[in-house]
Amino acid sequence: MRSFNVRCGVKAAMLATTALFGSGVAMAQEADSGPVSQVDEIVVVGSQIRGAKVTAALPVTVVGEEQILATGATSGDELLRSIPQMGDVTFNSSYLPATSNSARGDTGSVNLRNLGIGNTLVLLNGRRVVGHPTSQANEHLVPVLTYNTNAIPVSGLKRLEVLRDGAAAIYGADAVAGVVNTVLRDDMNSWTVSSQYGAAEGTGMREFNFSLYGGKDIDDGRGNVSLFFNYDHRDEMTTLDKPYTASDDKSPLFAGTGFENNSSLNGLSQLTPWGQFTLANKATAQFGGQSFTTFTIQPDNIAGCAAALGDGLCLKKTTTVDPALRTDTAQENLTVIPEVDRFNLFLTGRYKINDSVEAFGELGVYYAKSHARQAPINTLSSVVMTIPGSNYYNPFKQDVLLTGYRFNDMGPINVDVTNQQYRFLGGLRGEWRGWNWESALLWSEASAKDVSDNISTTRLAEWAAKSTADAYNFFNGGDRTHPRYGDATPSNQAALDAIRVDMVRKTKTELGLWDFKISRPDLFTLPGGPVGAAFGIEARTETQLDDRDSRIDGTIRYTDKSGAVYSDLINSAENPDTYGERDVFSAYAEFAAPLVSPEMNVPFVHNLEVQVAGRFEHYSDFGDVAKPKIAAAWDIVDGFRLRASWAQGFRAPNLEQINATVITRSNNSNDYAYCEALIRRGAMTGMNQCGASYTPPSSFADAASVNTIHVRKLTAERRSGNPDLQPEESETTSFGVVIQPRFLPEQLGNFTFTADWWKVEQTGMVGLFRGQNALILDYLLRKNGSFNPNVVRADPTAADNIIYAGTGLTAAGEVLYVTDAYSNQQPQTVEGLDLGAMWNLRGTKYGDFSLNLNVSHLIKYYLESAPGMQELMAAKASGAIDPAITFGGRTGNLIGDLGRPEWKWSLSGSWRYQNVTVGAFTQYISDLNDTSLVNSAGDFWTVESTLTANLYGEYEFDGGRLSNTAVRVGVRNITDEQPPLSGAGYVGTVYQPYGRYWYVSVRKSF
Repeated sequence: MRSFNVRCGVKAAMLATTALFGSGVAMAQEADSGPVSQVDEIVVVGSQIRGAKVTAALPVTVVGEEQILATGATSGDELLRSIPQMGDVTFNSSYLPATSNSARGDTGSVNLRNLGIGNTLVLLNGRRVVGHPTSQANEHLVPVLTYNTNAIPVSGLKRLEVLRDGAAAIYGADAVAGVVNTVLRDDMNSWTVSSQYGAAEGTGMREFNFSLYGGKDIDDGRGNVSLFFNYDHRDEMTTLDKPYTASDDKSPLFAGTGFENNSSLNGLSQLTPWGQFTLANKATAQFGGQSFTTFTIQPDNIAGCAAALGDGLCLKKTTTVDPALRTDTAQENLTVIPEVDRFNLFLTGRYKINDSVEAFGELGVYYAKSHARQAPINTLSSVVMTIPGSNYYNPFKQDVLLTGYRFNDMGPINVDVTNQQYRFLGGLRGEWRGWNWESALLWSEASAKDVSDNISTTRLAEWAAKSTADAYNFFNGGDRTHPRYGDATPSNQAALDAIRVDMVRKTKTELGLWDFKISRPDLFTLPGGPVGAAFGIEARTETQLDDRDSRIDGTIRYTDKSGAVYSDLINSAENPDTYGERDVFSAYAEFAAPLVSPEMNVPFVHNLEVQVAGRFEHYSDFGDVAKPKIAAAWDIVDGFRLRASWAQGFRAPNLEQINATVITRSNNSNDYAYCEALIRRGAMTGMNQCGASYTPPSSFADAASVNTIHVRKLTAERRSGNPDLQPEESETTSFGVVIQPRFLPEQLGNFTFTADWWKVEQTGMVGLFRGQNALILDYLLRKNGSFNPNVVRADPTAADNIIYAGTGLTAAGEVLYVTDAYSNQQPQTVEGLDLGAMWNLRGTKYGDFSLNLNVSHLIKYYLESAPGMQELMAAKASGAIDPAITFGGRTGNLIGDLGRPEWKWSLSGSWRYQNVTVGAFTQYISDLNDTSLVNSAGDFWTVESTLTANLYGEYEFDGGRLSNTAVRVGVRNITDEQPPLSGAGYVGTVYQPYGRYWYVSVRKSF
C-alpha cells in the first residue's frame, strides 16, 4: 500500500505541476558554447555541478548533428550500433523473435562496454527514462530489461552524449558501464519540415520518414514552446530476400570451407506436418497387416513405408522423420525485419516567472506498431496430447499420442506488437544567492502488447475427438510437391477456425520521480580557483508488470485424456504473471576542486583538478547501498593532459529477477545418473553415448530391461526469482591522456587526440546454475550415495529397479524437472582501450572541414566460474566426473565470441562549402568466433571482419521559392558489404541483414 500511495502521489503532483507550469525541457547541465572538439570545454554528463568543467577528467563521447547525419541512421538502434563502445544488440526486431518470451516488435537495446543489458543508464535531457517493459533472457538465462532505443527520435536529436565511465555515485545503480544522454532539440524559434525515402538493395524493405520540428518564443522571449513530431514507416524484409536467410539449412553456404558437413548447420526441423505418433500406453496395433507401436506419416514414394494409408501416403515404423521431409521454415517467406509504423511526439516549454525562477516541462509520446510472420506452430516435446480412437482419420481407431507435429495448415504465425511510451515532466529551476537549483516531477510509463496466433489444446482435443469428417486431421501430411514447407492437404476450415486463438502478452513499466538538486561552481576558493559543489536528493518509484495470456499463466489449463495437465497452448509451457515494485530514495554529493591553476605557475603542473562524489541509495526491496567516485585531470603543460578515475558501482537486480514466480522452460539435458547405471550394466560403452539413440551390445543380455532402455533427457527447468538477491558490485578504473597540440599553426585547424585505458571488475553476477549442471551434480552425488534435491524425479519404476540392480547406485526414477532460482554467481573482468582523434578546420576559403575517429579495443573479457561450478570442474579434473560430460554455460576469455569483437572503430567526416555539404562515415568491426560451429580439428568458425562506408551529399537553396530548402542524397554501406557468414546465417546482434541502402531527403525551413 505504501508503494501504491507513493506512485499515486507522484503522478498526482506531476499532473498538477504540468498543469501549473506548462510544457518544457530540463537538462542536468548545459554544454559550453565552445566547439565540441575542445575536450576541456565539454560540460555534459559526468557532473551535476552546473557551470563546472570537471568532465575534463572524464571520457565523454559527444555525437553531434553532423556525425548523426553521417551515420545515415533512421532509428535509435542503428544510431547506437554506429558507436564503437556499444556492445551487441540482443533486443532487436531481427534477432530471436520467434517466441513471445523475447522482446519482439520495434525494439533495440543498450549495452555499453558489452557489460550486459541493464548496466547502462539512459537519460533524456538529463533525467531518467522508463525501461522497455518486456524482458528477455540474457546469456546467463536470467531476464533482463533495457531502454528501447527505437523510442529515440533520431531526426529530433541535438546531440548524443556517452559517458564511458562508471557513474553510479552520481546517477545511480544502473550506471555501472556509463551513461547515455539523449538531448533533443529545444528552444526553437522557426519551423522545419523534412521527409526521407530509403530502400535496401535486393530486398523489399522500403522506409519513409516525415518530421516536423520548430517552436516560438512567447511573451517577448520570457518563454518558449517547441515541438517535435516524427513518423516512420518501414516495409518488412523477408527470409527469401537474402541467401543467408532463405533456408534453415546453412550447409550450402559453407561449401568448400571444411565446415559444410557440420551437423549444426542443418537447422531443418523434425517437427513437420508429417506427424510423429506413439500408440497410447506403448500398445501395439495392427494396420495393413503390420504391427505398430510408433509411426510417422510420409509420402509413399519415400523409402521405409510399412503400410499404405491411401492418397499417396503411408505409415513408417518410427518416430524419426525422413531427412527429405524435415521442415525448412524459412521457405515459408517469413519475416526477418518486421513492418513498422512509428510515431514520436515531443513538446517542450519554458517560462521565466521572474528574474530568478523559470518553469519548464516536457511531454513525450512514442507509439509503434509492428507486424511479422513467423514459423507455423509446432508441438513441444514436454507436452503430449492424446488423439482419441474416435478421430475420423485415426488409422488405428485407438488412442494415439501426438509426439511431434507442425501445424502447417494454420499457415505462418502472425505477430502484432504495439509499443507505447509516455513521459510527463514539470519543474522549476532558478538561482538563489549564487546557487543554481532545480526540482522536477516526472511520470513515465511504457507498455507493450504482443498478440500472436496460437492453438488452444482444449479446443484441439475437442475437434480431434470428432468422428465426423470435420474432425481435425493429423494424418494427412503436408505437400508432396515441396514436402519441406506448406500444406497441400489442410484440415477443413471450420476446424482451423475453431482451434485458433490469440496469445496475448501485456507488459508495462512505470517510473515516477521527484528530485531536487542544488549546485554552485564557487562554494569557496582555493589557491587554484573556486571549488564547485552539488547536492541532491531523489525519490523514485518503479513497477513492472508481465501479464501473460490466461491460457499459459495457469488460469486456463488443458487436461489430457492421460490425466496429464499442461498449459492450454499447444506450444507453450506454463508461465505465471509477474509483478514487482520498488521505491528508491537517493542522496548524493559532488565536489569539483581546482588544486592548481595556470596562474600559479607551478612547474609541470599547468592545471590540476579533482572530482569527488558519493551516493547513498535505499531500496525498499533489498536495503542500502553507498558508493564513491573520484576523478582527476592533470595538465602537465597546456595541451597535454593526464586523467584518471576510480569508482565503485552496483547494479540492483531488476524487478523480474526478484519477483518472478516459477517459469518453466524446455531444454534437453542428459540424465547422467541413468547413463552411469547403463554403463555399469554393460548396456552402454561410454558416456559419449548418453542421450543418443543406440542399440545395446550383445553382451547386455538382460532381456527384461532391454525394452526399458531409451533416451532419457530433462525437458523442463523451473526457474524462479529470488527476493534475497543482492546487487552486482563493480569497481571501475580508468587512465587516459588528452593531447591538444597548441603549437600547430591556427590555419591547420584544431586537433585533439585521446587515449583511455579502462577496467571494470564485477562480482555477484546474477545467473542460474543451469539444468544441465544440476544433472551433473546429481550424477556426482549419486555416485557417492547422495543426490541433488533440485533434481526432482518420479518414483523408480520396476524397469528402473532392473536397470540399477547390481550397479551400486540407488535406483532413480525419470527426471520430472529441475528447480533453479536466480542467484549471485560468478565475477567477470572487462578491460579495454579507447582511442580518439578529432580535427576541425573552420572558415577557410575552401569551406569547413571536420574529422572524428573513435576506436574501441577490447583487451580482456574474462568470466570466471561460479563457486558451484568450480567444484564440478575440480571433480572432473580428478576423474570423478566422466571426461565426456560437458558443462552448461561458457566461462573464461570471451573476447571474439559473437557480439564481442576485439576491435571496433568509426571515422566520420564532413565538408561544408557555401551551399554544399558532403559527409562520410566508415565503420570497422573485427572478426568474431562462432563457438556454435566447430570443425573436426576443434577450431571455431571465424566470422570475418567488415569495413563499411556511408556517404551523403546535400545542397541547400538560398534564393527564390526554394530558399531554405535542402536536398540530400545518401547511401549507407556504399560497397554493398553483406553481413559476414555465421552458423546462423549472420550475427543479428552485431549486423543488419542487408547490404547497400539508398536514401533521399528534402528539408524546408520557414
